[in-house]
Amino acid sequence: KLTLIPIFFPLGTGSSILSALQDLFWLSKSKVEKQLQIISVLQWVLTFLIMGVACTLILMYILCTDCWAIAALYLAWLVFDWNTPKKGGRRSQWVRNWAIWRYFRDYFPIRLVKTHNLLTTRNYIFGYHPHGIMGLGAFCNFSTEATGVSQKFPGIRPYLATLAGNFRMPILRDYLMSGGICPVNRDSIDYILSKNGSGNAIIIVVGGAAESLNCTPGKNSVTLKNRKGFVKLALRHGADLVPVYSFGENEVYKQVIFEEGSWGRWVQKKFQKHIGFAPCIFHGRGLFSSNTWGLLPYSKPITTVVGEPITIPKIDNPSQKEVDFYHSIYVDSLIKLFDKYKSKFGLPETEVLEVN
Repeated sequence: KLTLIPIFFPLGTGSSILSALQDLFWLSKSKVEKQLQIISVLQWVLTFLIMGVACTLILMYILCTDCWAIAALYLAWLVFDWNTPKKGGRRSQWVRNWAIWRYFRDYFPIRLVKTHNLLTTRNYIFGYHPHGIMGLGAFCNFSTEATGVSQKFPGIRPYLATLAGNFRMPILRDYLMSGGICPVNRDSIDYILSKNGSGNAIIIVVGGAAESLNCTPGKNSVTLKNRKGFVKLALRHGADLVPVYSFGENEVYKQVIFEEGSWGRWVQKKFQKHIGFAPCIFHGRGLFSSNTWGLLPYSKPITTVVGEPITIPKIDNPSQKEVDFYHSIYVDSLIKLFDKYKSKFGLPETEVLEVN
């Protein structure tokens, strides 16, 4: 005998089930987006660390195989195209607008804050501070369109300057140029500021490798006192100086800091002097857990604030006195920018920017 047991559903159960399914759907979407963010950052970190060497080794290997003609053709192209990075490069708006950069941006997240308009009739040199381990904020804000640099500064073409040695690496050089990245040397900067019209903005990470050796969470310091070459370049070309401070840049990696005079600092300085970069011992989070060590940066917010431009006169051969004068104005402007925005981005009012 079959007994039927009546089951009573409370009013609204159908909508409750639907709501639960919707919640499950959005949770799944959130997880997918988080994984895409992790992948986007991981590919960039690997590019930063190994792409140049890896592509060089692969090209050498191909030369020793039956496909040697492909490598030979690329090397011929490389010789023909060797000076392109010194002449403004070969940027691609398609690459700069890749969706992967938006996931990269949202992983931290990274924001770009505009404080003043920039005239398209002028050229600019942005001083970016601090360097951090990898300059993540500088790359995201000025070598991609993820934070809307072209919308915030219409008519301005940003060029992020980095080590010239990167442009001797096959494939990597083309990848860098596609984002509007150029060598940080005199020939490249002279060309952009004198033969590329107006509306150009070269972003120089002024502290360089020396500054990266001292970056650590909770520390706001810049290497600037004896860095005056960028001011001299600005005077020679009449390019306005713009201080830029990136809050949170030092928070995304933890680093082993070697004391002055230690063997570790000696090795780092030797690398810096002869190769151009300083090897840092650092770590972030693991790929699958934020509680383990790995190469992924910690997801801490990075907010890059672009300050007020400093009008610079054009002086073909500026004296040291003139360089020192405008350098002091720049340092004061950077400190004022830091002091004005520090409390808005999580720092106490008592925090002081250390200028070394």
